[in-house]
Amino acid sequence: MKTTLFRNICIALLLIFLSACSPKPEFKNVDITGSTAFGKDFGLIDPDGKVRTLADFKGKVVVMFFGYTQCPDICPTTLTEMQQVMTLLGPQSDKVQVLFVTVDPERDTAAILKQYVPSFDARFLGLRPADEAALEKVAKDFKIYYKRVPGTTPGSYTMDHTAGSYAFDPEGRLRLYIKHAQGPETLAHDLKELLKVLRQLQFEVSHASF
Repeated sequence: MKTTLFRNICIALLLIFLSACSPKPEFKNVDITGSTAFGKDFGLIDPDGKVRTLADFKGKVVVMFFGYTQCPDICPTTLTEMQQVMTLLGPQSDKVQVLFVTVDPERDTAAILKQYVPSFDARFLGLRPADEAALEKVAKDFKIYYKRVPGTTPGSYTMDHTAGSYAFDPEGRLRLYIKHAQGPETLAHDLKELLKVLRQLQFEVSHASF
């Protein structure tokens, strides 16, 4: 009993020491760590009809972007940039999950998202809200702006929307607001900083087993 208690105390002290010694990340984008103003989770549907939450991606850095598949500029530019980021990350890219959340679920069906989003990278995943109420909720939670702009015909409308993205660390904590068009090198730098969280956790677990 005493041995177990002593071991647990040692592990706790080790984890506190390691946490205190961990250098503060140097992000190039907006650090929103600890903010209570933004959403902490979501419930969105993937192209196969499964409801996805952050828990599905624990252990990975998650980059979350809001847009729509018929977007003429911002969305394809962002997805192309993320494709370049994945290339820059090399093997570490397998620990990054890019999520594309549509603000146009009326036209962005599951079939369209399943085809469009992975065309940039097979690992990218498209998500859609179940209905308008769910879209309004996730937009409010993450302070995302979106508005339908009428076109020449009922089906030719466009969507104004927020161009930035969010990044969560491997523990599912919201960490960054990513400004649009930062360049792949800048974003890759910040994602590498977030991936250090995963390496630190793995180190702590491996050294807490004595």
